[in-house]
Amino acid sequence: MDSDDGQVRYRFTAQRLALDHWHVDLASLTRHRLAPDRTTPGTRADGTQADRTLTEGTRADGTRADSTQADRTGGSGETPLPLDVLAFLTEFRGTLGLSDTVLPVYLEETTATLSALAFRYAAQEAAPEALSSPALARAGQQAVEAAMTEGHPCFVANSGRLGFGAGDLLAYAPEAAAPVHLVWVAARRDLATFSAGEGTGYEELMDAELGRAVRDRFDGVLRARGLEPDDYLLIPVHPWQWEHKLAVTFAGEVARDRLVPVGRSDDAYLPQQSIRTFFNASRPDRHYVKTALSVLNMGFMRGLSAAYMKDTPAINDWLAGLVAGDPVLTGAGFSIIRERAAVGYHPLPYEAATAPGSPYRKMLAALWRESPVPGLAPGRTAVTMAALLHVDAEGRSYAAALIERAGEPPERWLRGYLDAYLVPVVHCLYAHDLAFMPHGENVILVLDGDGRVERTVFKDIAEEIAVLSPDAPMPPRVERVRSVVPEDQWALPVLTDVVDCFLRFLSAVLHTGGVLDETAFWRTAAACLADYQGAHPELAARFARYDLFAARFPLSCLNRLQLRDNTAMVDLADPSAALQFAGELDNPLHPFRPGARR
Repeated sequence: MDSDDGQVRYRFTAQRLALDHWHVDLASLTRHRLAPDRTTPGTRADGTQADRTLTEGTRADGTRADSTQADRTGGSGETPLPLDVLAFLTEFRGTLGLSDTVLPVYLEETTATLSALAFRYAAQEAAPEALSSPALARAGQQAVEAAMTEGHPCFVANSGRLGFGAGDLLAYAPEAAAPVHLVWVAARRDLATFSAGEGTGYEELMDAELGRAVRDRFDGVLRARGLEPDDYLLIPVHPWQWEHKLAVTFAGEVARDRLVPVGRSDDAYLPQQSIRTFFNASRPDRHYVKTALSVLNMGFMRGLSAAYMKDTPAINDWLAGLVAGDPVLTGAGFSIIRERAAVGYHPLPYEAATAPGSPYRKMLAALWRESPVPGLAPGRTAVTMAALLHVDAEGRSYAAALIERAGEPPERWLRGYLDAYLVPVVHCLYAHDLAFMPHGENVILVLDGDGRVERTVFKDIAEEIAVLSPDAPMPPRVERVRSVVPEDQWALPVLTDVVDCFLRFLSAVLHTGGVLDETAFWRTAAACLADYQGAHPELAARFARYDLFAARFPLSCLNRLQLRDNTAMVDLADPSAALQFAGELDNPLHPFRPGARR
């Protein structure tokens, strides 16, 4: 594969798997400067341009795969060059469509992602037994959260965190696993918005989350300034956000007592993979806290909008009611953890100066999300689904370790997982016109005492669900999740987000690890879908209309969204409008469709 200017050539070998997934033999990867008389246009060895260049399946270190072993060692007139991911991105900037504006920022994001990986690998080398996949397969949720090396595998630069310094990464990155005590500010009620789901009130929530002693201490700070606590709402703040943004950008609000810093939490929290969300390590039964964070990470500034979140609890209540009333979902043990309350501050000077969606309107807000811990039966463990893609420093996968722990054939373990994960996603699409974004960080697996997946819990609801139908009845406060898309794309939330963007990677991990070959993997997945469809003949017309067994489906290139605009890669109000397609993929479920001759 040659660079855009034809002066640099990469050679490597790879095993090409289903869904055009290329598993690279890293030891084979070489880079060479070509002699002037040997330069050729930048193409693959087979003469074709790469549709998946730095998109799905590309490794985080920037390497890509080639399907040939030809001339691996180079030839006369070639000069070996060291591997350098930043040089690679620059050499292929035209192929990748990286503009002059995006390229340097993307280089920084990629470097930061590799730095985070290096931190994790160094931790594994320092504690090889404690952080091995077999050990993690028996560890608790937060140990896995800190150790795992995969989050969003479809994105190369997935841990940019631009804005964090070296000290901030040690203090606030999930891989550092350092306890954090949140900053709390009191915001004047006439400038703040609090909303809550059914059965949740402000006073009850604050008492439950802080305790009376801490609340009295915070109230004392206000009274010492001559202020009345009842005139204020309490908001938890990420410490970085307070130091680097609010204390400076909102200095006028503080000077006018519109915002008053009242202290830090007694509880210690641990940052999660989503970087701005915290798990309460002191009291695991208490809520997760999601905070505004003006750090650029994977295509978005990670702020929170007070206006946008106002309806978040209502959306969660609506979905919780839908799940509770559906016997298929409850029978699968499927549930959500609700975002029970949200609070946000309206900075009037910045709201007057900006349009909705501006980062200046997303600097101070928070929400409280239920913890899964109180709902765990004895002997059960919760773990992020993203961990199934984790491979330790010795090449051992977390998924394989769970299968070994379960002591059953890999197909049986896989089928149990798919019944818990895939069936609810598919049923919500067919029965409710409802699509999730069920990537690894949005799904919690509940494991039984032997490492089998017993059920799944979905989170991050209000921002990442969509009702596809223009006619489905919904309460007015839930309308914002309606996302009308062409019917020929209704199957894509499953085929893209589940099949291509998660199961593809899990299949590759198990196949290349010698645990379960990809044919058996996709046969098992197809059998799960076929059994679900066979159990619901009343939905047969919809199964045919939105066919998950279609021979091919469009390739949605998620990386291209970030390569095009790495500060706002999609509009949350209309995410489907941003999709970029490049050809089609062979559907690995198709050969095992119901009625197919095998």
